[in-house]
Amino acid sequence: MLFEFADEDGRVFTNSILLCAWIVARAIIFSDKYSRARANVLILKVYPTKEAKILSQITFNDTSFGGIFVSRDSNRLVVLGCKYKFPEFGYRTFIIDVKTFADVYDISNKSKPALLANFTMTGSYFNSRMIDDYVYFVISQPSYVIYDTVILPKIYLNGERKEIGATEVLYSDTSDNYFLYSTVVALNMQNATEQPTRKTIMLGGTSSMYVSLNNIYITFPALYGNTTIYRIRVENSTISPEAKGEVPGHELNQFLMDEYNNYFRIATTKWVNGTTQNNLYVLNMNLSIAGSLENIAPSETIDSARFIENRCYLATSIVRKDPFFVIDVEDATEPKILGYLKIPGFTRYLHPYDGSHIIGVGRDENNSVKISFFDVSNVSAPVEIDMYSVTGVWSDTPVLTEHKAFLFDKSKDLLAIPVSIYYNGDKYWQWQGLYVFNITLSHGIILRGNITHQENGDTYWDSTYWVKRALYIENMLYTVSDKKIKINSLEDLVEIKEISIP
Repeated sequence: MLFEFADEDGRVFTNSILLCAWIVARAIIFSDKYSRARANVLILKVYPTKEAKILSQITFNDTSFGGIFVSRDSNRLVVLGCKYKFPEFGYRTFIIDVKTFADVYDISNKSKPALLANFTMTGSYFNSRMIDDYVYFVISQPSYVIYDTVILPKIYLNGERKEIGATEVLYSDTSDNYFLYSTVVALNMQNATEQPTRKTIMLGGTSSMYVSLNNIYITFPALYGNTTIYRIRVENSTISPEAKGEVPGHELNQFLMDEYNNYFRIATTKWVNGTTQNNLYVLNMNLSIAGSLENIAPSETIDSARFIENRCYLATSIVRKDPFFVIDVEDATEPKILGYLKIPGFTRYLHPYDGSHIIGVGRDENNSVKISFFDVSNVSAPVEIDMYSVTGVWSDTPVLTEHKAFLFDKSKDLLAIPVSIYYNGDKYWQWQGLYVFNITLSHGIILRGNITHQENGDTYWDSTYWVKRALYIENMLYTVSDKKIKINSLEDLVEIKEISIP
C-alpha cells in the first residue's frame, strides 16, 4: 500500500502542501496493491466520522503505484505508476515491457472521479514531487541496442506514440558502468490541456533525489566510489539542467542532502583503504565544492542525518553505539563539529521537534525499537533527555526505512509510529499496530496507548492487517492497513468506527 501524507525531503514547513490537501478534503485518498493483476485508488469520506465510507474506487491492472498527489483545492488527483506487460502464456515471472504513466483526474465530485489526461512513457518510475500546481517526476529507461537499433524512449500522449529523437537527448561526459535515459517531466495538474514538458538526459543509474522549491537534485553512483550530482532547475513548466558535480562517497538517502542559502549540502560514506570514512560537503549552485568536513567518525557508518538551516545533525554507528554529532554549516567554506554524544544503539531517522530539540528513531543495544529525544540547545554538549524502548524479544518499525510512517505534531504533543513486536511466551507470536505517545519537554516521551488492526490469533502473521500509516483530522486519529481504516478518538484512543477495505 502506498500513501502520501508527508513532504518527501523533510523540509520543515508548518504544513506541507500535501498534508494540507488531505485535511482540507476531509477525505483520505490512497492506493493499495494486493497483487500484480489488480491495484486500486480509493477515495474515502472520513469526516464527519458518522458518515465515513468509501466513496469511489479507481482500478488498475498490472500496475505498481509510484505516487499520488492531490491539489491544494482538493479538486485534482494525479496517480503515478508503472504498467507492466507480461508474457501471454506460461508463468508470469518476468516482465517484457514497462511504461510509466501519470493520470490526472477531476475529483471535485469525490464519488465520480473523471479522467482528464494521461501521459505515458517507456521506462520505470523513479521518483516524484509536487510544487504548487505542478507534479515533477523522473522516468528511467536503460540505454541499449537491439539488432543494431538504438532503443530510444517513447511517449504516448492522446492516443499517439512519439519517439524522443537522439538529438533531443542531453548528454554529460560522465564515466559509469551503465547508462540510463533519465527524463524529468513537468505536469500541470490544474490545467489538463497544457502539454507536459520534459527533458531527457543520458545519465548513470539513478540513486537518490532531493527537491527544493526551485531545484531537483539527482544523484548517481560514479566510478571509484564517488557520487555524481545533477542540479535541474524547475519553475512551473520550465525544466533547465544547469549544473553537475561530484563528491567522494555515497549518500544513504534524501535526508543526507539539503539546499540552503544557495548552497547544496550532502553527507556521504566512502570506503578508503578498507575502512569507512564519513564526509560532509558544501557545494555552490555550480555544484563545485566550496567547503568540506572529512573523516568524521573513522571506521563508522552514517545511519541518519538532518539538515536544519545552519546545522547538520548526524548519527553514525559502530557496534551497539550511536555517536550523535552537531555540525555547524553556517560558514559554507568551513563546516565544523560543535559537539557530539555517544549513546547505546543507533538512530536511523531524525526529525526536528523545535529549534533546539531533535527526535530520533532507531534501535537500542538489544535490537528493539528506540525513540530518542535530544536537546541540542548547548551545541557543544548535546544531551539525550529521554528515550523509550519498545519491549519484546524483538521489535521493528517501518519508520526505519520509510519516514512517511512517522506522525508528529508538536502543538498536540503527538508522536505515533507503527510497531511490530515479537514475543516468546507460551508460543511465539507477534503484535502489530500503532504506538501513540505524548512527547513534551516537561515530561519527555510517555506511551498513551496503542491501536491494532489484528482481529485474533489467525491474523498475527497476516501483513495485510498491519498498520502502515496514521494521520489525524481535528480530534480523530486514523490508522490505515491494507484491510481496514480505524477511526479512534485522539483524546482517549477509544475506537469510534471501522471501515473495511474490499
